[in-house]
Order: sequence, then structure tokens, then C-alpha cells
Amino acid sequence: MAGDPSKITVWTGYFDSKLSRSAGRRVSRESSIPQPTLDALAWAANKAGIRKTKKQPEASHPSRPFAREGRLILSSSDAMEATGESSKEGILRVIGAVMREQMIKSKEEGVKESSSPSKGNRQKRAQRKSFRQNSGGKRKKKFGRK
Repeated sequence: MAGDPSKITVWTGYFDSKLSRSAGRRVSRESSIPQPTLDALAWAANKAGIRKTKKQPEASHPSRPFAREGRLILSSSDAMEATGESSKEGILRVIGAVMREQMIKSKEEGVKESSSPSKGNRQKRAQRKSFRQNSGGKRKKKFGRK
């Protein structure tokens, strides 16, 4: 694998926003996400237009042998053609931007779905309450007393 110019190795640690540059992150914080997975990396590479990929999920980076993070092997000619970049750093930047964009979209959708009904909408607020509601602030007494 080492020294083969026709292949590019991409590790998930390159895109981890929790890592510092000296610890192994290779893209800017704006192009990185917290705890990226190999599947997310493969999806982002595919979305960026890179078709020739190979996943190796059990591989560990030489500087992080304790973490089985996995790696993605790309065809360098296909990656350069698909992204329009001429270097590995440019390809990583494109993949990172796609991953970051998807993370932001999924967070926004999650916020929209999980938001509670508006304050003034009584019907929707009533729908989420249980039929028998304990009166606020009062504790339920033990042994069947009310």
C-alpha cells in the first residue's frame, strides 16, 4: 500500500473534529465532524462523485493502533477527476465539506421534528398530556391514602 501512487488512503481520524491537527486531523474544523464513521466517510466520498472505493473496517492507523477506526482506499485518478482537485488535501477537503453539510442538515431536521407544539396551540398540547395528570407540586401519598 505504501508508495502506490494509484491509490489514496483516507482514515476516519482525518475528519474527527475532536482531534487536534497534531493528533491526526487533516482538514479544517469547518470540514470536520465529531466521531466520523467509516460508513459516513464512504457515503460522503460517493456523494462527492468518487466511485472507486474500498472499505477496510478493521484497519487501524499506525499512530493510533488501539483504535480500530477503519480506512477507505480510493483510486487517485478517479478521485482527482471527480472532485476536480489535484492533491490529496483537496480531495479530503471536498469529502469533509460533504460530510459536514450532511451533519448540519440532519441536525436541523432533528430539531424541527423534536420541537414541541407551540405555546398557543391548545389542541396539540393537550394531545401529549396523559389523561390523569398529577397536580403539580403535590407528592403522592403512600399506602392508598389520597
